[in-house]
Amino acid sequence: MRVAFAADHAGWPLRQRILSEIAGAGHEPVDCGPAAMEPGDDYPDRSAAVASAVVDGRADRGIVLCGSGVGAAVAANKVRGIRSCMCHDTFSARQGVEDDDMNVLCLGARVIGEELAAELVRAFLGGRFSGLERHRRRLRKVQAMEDGLA
Repeated sequence: MRVAFAADHAGWPLRQRILSEIAGAGHEPVDCGPAAMEPGDDYPDRSAAVASAVVDGRADRGIVLCGSGVGAAVAANKVRGIRSCMCHDTFSARQGVEDDDMNVLCLGARVIGEELAAELVRAFLGGRFSGLERHRRRLRKVQAMEDGLA
């Protein structure tokens, strides 16, 4: 699986560990930058880069790091076709994929440590959408909201 990844200035301390975790799990990281820590590089920039990679098909899923994870999730969800969540527990990271077809995981580098971040990435990447009718029905409702029909 190709996994788009980016970290803003606050997420930078976990950047290398998460890139290593993606590759170590047998997936291909798609580095959406930046190549060096930039103080003015904000979470909307990084969320947009990862979300675009997912929507454009350059990546199957995405991961964004910011300070809390909240801003990155809010920004990523503004991109049509993105289902992003901030998760700080392994159940939500996996269940978000299995039930809700979450395609972007957002993590808060100022909230969680390196080991938990690695566990969350593994849970997210290990999850597979169930495809059960009740989950598809709910996603159709979410899609209708995105389309302005609900």
